[in-house]
Amino acid sequence: MVYKFRIVLDTFDDVFRDLEIKASDNLEDLHNTIVQAFGFDGTEMASFYLSDEDWTQGEEIVLFDMSEGSNEVRMMNETRLDSILSQKQTKLIYVYDFFSMWTFYVELADITQEDEEIDYPNLLFAQGQLPDSPPEKQFEADPDPKQREEDTDLFDEFDDFDNLDNLDDIDYNQYWN
Repeated sequence: MVYKFRIVLDTFDDVFRDLEIKASDNLEDLHNTIVQAFGFDGTEMASFYLSDEDWTQGEEIVLFDMSEGSNEVRMMNETRLDSILSQKQTKLIYVYDFFSMWTFYVELADITQEDEEIDYPNLLFAQGQLPDSPPEKQFEADPDPKQREEDTDLFDEFDDFDNLDNLDDIDYNQYWN
């Protein structure tokens, strides 16, 4: 079987690549295909993340094991595409170069029969040029209202330090933990 993917650069709808690759290939093969399709040099770290329908980032699958044995990690070269993707599980997030954070949405668009006349992987279509720098990311958590209240209470205990002109006025015994 052959998997057909659309790989879209995050926030740039007009920058994407359509490609096909054998379902029996592994994630490292897909990584190399994406690197070539977008014109990267392939020297940077990268990871795939399993994703749900809402593009929620799930389990990481890494190119290189940097954990030094401290925990078990899934490796790209050991993870076949058909072991993680199916008609029901179609989405991955791909991050290339963790300093620049090139982020791509990878979606399985179709599963077809292999064509003996085609060499796989195969770039089907390219739309748009990769910009000089990746889109900026804003990592903002939506604070839990209860946590925000607890944080505010924590800072209230320091209110009596607000207008001290002389540090000698502080009674250390009173504020010592």
